[in-house]
Amino acid sequence: MKLNMVYFARLKDSFGTSQESLETDATSVAELLVELRQRGGSWATELGHGKTFRVACNQELAGPDSALRDGDEVAIFPPVTGG
Repeated sequence: MKLNMVYFARLKDSFGTSQESLETDATSVAELLVELRQRGGSWATELGHGKTFRVACNQELAGPDSALRDGDEVAIFPPVTGG
């Protein structure tokens, strides 16, 4: 399936891209994150266990068990703080 990936803030800078079209066999957010970590380098570092980030699927917050479907937009971003 094909996902439309979007990366924000420090992740965009670290990965060197703000978006990509990704062919994957992942059926859940957890599986997708494993696949992305396997790229190594900044992908493994930024998305590693213990790192803080959020995932949204089609503009709704998604958990590790959230299902993915062909054509979904998946955004990964650091938590937002404001004041």
